Amino acid sequence: MPSVSFDHVTKRFGNTTVVEDFNLQVHDGELLVLVGGSGSGKSTILRMLAGLEEVTSGRIRIDERDVTDVPPGQRDVAMVFQDYGLYPHMTVRQNLSLGLRIRKIAANEIDRRVAWAAGVLGLDPLLDRKPKQLSGGQRQRVAMGRAMVREPLVFLFDEPLSNLDAALRAQMRIEIGSLQRRLKTTAVYVTHDQVEAMTLGDRIVVLADGRIQQIGRPIELYSAPVNKFVAGFIGTPAMNFLPGVLEQEGDRTYFATEGARLTVREGKTGQASAGLATFGIRPEHLQVDPAGPQGKPESADGETLTGRVVLVERLGGTSHVHFEVGPHRLLASTTSDSLPEVGSSIRVRAPAARAHLFGGDGRALLQM
Repeated sequence: MPSVSFDHVTKRFGNTTVVEDFNLQVHDGELLVLVGGSGSGKSTILRMLAGLEEVTSGRIRIDERDVTDVPPGQRDVAMVFQDYGLYPHMTVRQNLSLGLRIRKIAANEIDRRVAWAAGVLGLDPLLDRKPKQLSGGQRQRVAMGRAMVREPLVFLFDEPLSNLDAALRAQMRIEIGSLQRRLKTTAVYVTHDQVEAMTLGDRIVVLADGRIQQIGRPIELYSAPVNKFVAGFIGTPAMNFLPGVLEQEGDRTYFATEGARLTVREGKTGQASAGLATFGIRPEHLQVDPAGPQGKPESADGETLTGRVVLVERLGGTSHVHFEVGPHRLLASTTSDSLPEVGSSIRVRAPAARAHLFGGDGRALLQM
């Protein structure tokens, strides 16, 4: 199985640096996801790997072979694009086989590969149809099949599900993940959707401004983000943040903000000391007390937030309770059937063991 490595890769367009000193090793047979917002450099990294963009400096290797200056057609990679890229005048069979015919592969070998890909992807009944006769999901399967028949060393996916509706995206995520595990081929997948990243990736690379913010397994990014950016980017709904200051009293550290004062775990504060900081906690880790602030406390001192409910979203099995603590708007995600009324006071437990703390530079001081 091949591996992919980026060694101090930088990409500039004129005076603008879009990827800076990028170092990464993609393991044999893994599905690695590059995720980030617009302008993070993720698609540029993929295009450099495919040979569609030149590298300004640094080296790229596939299976220990330096491909930095190798033309795209000689890198033995196959790319699945966002817009499918199918030829409308050709049938599914012709679209699948075109690349092989251009490479002058033997006819019987072309037939074997097309039959194999069609069987794996469930395209057998569609081989004589043209793209306009297919649904979005079927077109995406054809685009994937066209990559598969090449039997490449590495699959590259450039936001392949962006044009599909939510239900179909969920279905195709399952199919892509299952296919990659079945084929055991190294794959690099680019997306701006952190749900896709979390559900598909063996490992995830979070990017911002052309730089790696964190690399890790999905649960590592969720549970132990190294900075505020990753903490806010990973997780749905997004993490709550409270800006404030750290206060030291003896051997205990507290986080203080307008409307609240919370205990920081003793012995777990890392670099924490007095000064500006941000307290973070995920909506699903906040515990709503439907009894309100007048009820009997259910938590230890220093772990309770008291606020006013401004919105309740009932989403079925889970509900979102939006509430204000001083000038700060927070969100609690709850599965309770007993929900507070809009305008009512509310008491919410913020367990210290679930809290994250970030310093003034955004780096994590406290992790779960």
